[in-house]
Amino acid sequence: MTDTSPWWDPARHNDRRPFLMARNVVRRALQDWFDAQGFTEVAPAALSLSPGNEAHLHGFQTTLLHPDGRSAPRYLHTSPEFAMKKLLAAGETRIHAFAHVWRNREAGPLHSPEFTMLEWYRADAPYDAVIDDTVALIAAAAAALGARSLQYRDRRCDPAAPPERLTVADAFARHAGIDLLATCHADGTTDRAALAAECAANGIATAPDDTWSDIVSKVLTGHVEPHLGQGRITILDRYPAAEAALARRTPDDPRTAERFEVYACGVELANGFGELTDAAEQRRRFEAEMDEKQRVYGHRYPLDEEFLAALAHMPEASGVAMGFDRLVMLASGAPTIDHVLWTPISRL
Repeated sequence: MTDTSPWWDPARHNDRRPFLMARNVVRRALQDWFDAQGFTEVAPAALSLSPGNEAHLHGFQTTLLHPDGRSAPRYLHTSPEFAMKKLLAAGETRIHAFAHVWRNREAGPLHSPEFTMLEWYRADAPYDAVIDDTVALIAAAAAALGARSLQYRDRRCDPAAPPERLTVADAFARHAGIDLLATCHADGTTDRAALAAECAANGIATAPDDTWSDIVSKVLTGHVEPHLGQGRITILDRYPAAEAALARRTPDDPRTAERFEVYACGVELANGFGELTDAAEQRRRFEAEMDEKQRVYGHRYPLDEEFLAALAHMPEASGVAMGFDRLVMLASGAPTIDHVLWTPISRL
């Protein structure tokens, strides 16, 4: 049965069903892991005051109607992050959620407008602790299915092998010949011209209207990511501070932040932080991101003032957001994300 048939066509569903059963197996295995670690499962509300405040993150908007006729904009969350950090402020210390999230303008073999985000937080823990969690969870997913390797297309990765860990700066130098930190300043500002010159010297094309962040994204996706998670998991660590709006700075170099991503088979599986708890700094970063969204897309999202207020009460913490569907894909060998979604979103 071809992929042009609706997902509910019996023949197509029969083809997908082994991957859906694998999803259930992985879900149970990861829940068992969290239970053994003493985590509390929480269920964050999907309707939020803001979908998130990153320039290139796009939410779904709706309207909340009050019985007295008043109305207010609301959004489907793009991550349960704001709600879960409010729970940390409330006193929770070790929490996780399998949360449905929504992101507009996202579709493809690895993307769905609605998907499941596995997100967890440890209060009073360094971000090395949640890096270890991430590696352990990937291994647990593979073990639950008896998979010796993760697979995406022709790429394979051994989830049991010791992971590779390298900084973003090292990855740019190794795979693109670029000295990325030479284009970053201690105050968090960046040098777009310097980065464009680095690219030109290495035969990498940039557009005149590309910002520093645009260039970083192009180099990362085009020249760095294809090399990551080949044969073993890659932990891409210490992002430039300008690319880590929700992470605290690294103590030894203010140009970088406690942000990491985890890759397998060239696919990003997880994004984690040593969490920023400075409300004034968080507001400044959010406003800068919304200024960029206004410049590029002509609109901005409101700030979640409740979240900013909660930061004053939030303990030091580290957290991770993992694409649960992608993890199931790679552990089961499914060719696309739609194969592991029980009811895929129509692409019409």
